[in-house]
Amino acid sequence: MKSILLFILFICSFLIVSAQESHKIDDGLLMEYLQGQRYNEAADYLKKSFPEPVSDVKVLTRLAYISQLANRLPDAEAYYQRAYNIDTTSTGILFSMAGINLRRGNNTRAEKYYLQIIARDTTNAAVYTHLGSIAEGRNDTLNAINYYDKANRLQPNDADIASQLGDYYTSLKQYDDALRVLNKAAESDPENVTIQFSMMKLAYSQKKWKETVDACYKLMQNGLINGQIYNKLGIAYFNLKDYACGAETFASLKGIEQTEYTFYYTALCYKGLKDDEKAIYFLNQALFQAISPNVATYYGEIADSDIKLNRNKKAVFAYQKALQFAESPTLYYLLADLYDKKLKDKKNALLYYKKYLAAKLSTKQQTYVAYIKSRVAELKN
Repeated sequence: MKSILLFILFICSFLIVSAQESHKIDDGLLMEYLQGQRYNEAADYLKKSFPEPVSDVKVLTRLAYISQLANRLPDAEAYYQRAYNIDTTSTGILFSMAGINLRRGNNTRAEKYYLQIIARDTTNAAVYTHLGSIAEGRNDTLNAINYYDKANRLQPNDADIASQLGDYYTSLKQYDDALRVLNKAAESDPENVTIQFSMMKLAYSQKKWKETVDACYKLMQNGLINGQIYNKLGIAYFNLKDYACGAETFASLKGIEQTEYTFYYTALCYKGLKDDEKAIYFLNQALFQAISPNVATYYGEIADSDIKLNRNKKAVFAYQKALQFAESPTLYYLLADLYDKKLKDKKNALLYYKKYLAAKLSTKQQTYVAYIKSRVAELKN
């Protein structure tokens, strides 16, 4: 609040002095407009107080700033452009015009102004950060990393810049670079939650499951609790074979945070706990939400649980549903084995064993060929 009042006093004092060459400004009225955040009225009042043509750069930039406060962005840019036409050495005006265009969604134009700034001043980390964000918005990964890297080299202790760059390195599996950048920023602020969050994502991406669990709890102790953290924590517990904690963690997700993947991992946790009824329930929830190529996998897991519950006909149905989404040799084998060993159905067992043999097999799948051929010969007798 104090900083806002200081700003208002600065604007008023400047405009009052500037107006002495034209006519008196009612400083009390202007102060009332600004303190009450009645920026549109302030902008209208100042336009009347400084009739055109205005050629003073300082007056133009103040009029531009008040127009920004009033959300009159085209007017603000026009004032700044007029000021820049008079003083083309001002990087501050370029920065303001770039910011206005970011607010208007015109990133291409904003980028043009930022590039003009770094052509004159290569030490402005904020400009490189904005350029990185613009590149990120158009999925230009190479330039985004380049700009964030330049910003990071100028301000290695800035947590936001380090986090952005570190996350990029993590996504590209350049783990050593990510750790270097994040560790440097953490030296000056080890309790920074933004850095801790990026560290957690780095540990998760590296499949360092114990470190991921520790990082997630540290974040939650610092007050950051969200679906992404619970999701990564649950998956880490699953991979540590701590299925009970995994299932409990996924249960903490709110309804809107549940996805096919969280339901799938919840089901896998219950499979690990040998609770196949609940596993089937959550696999069906995953299927209900499914928009991914993993539908066949979900049906395959349902079939596996049905077999463990001695519901072999339901397992057949689940495997056949899986085949509707992916004609996998593995599914052919599992279905053939089910018909062969559990249901004693030679005809269908032969059908799916032959489908397996006719499929395009991986090197690992080739190891089953000899056994299946011998089994086919036995079933024909």
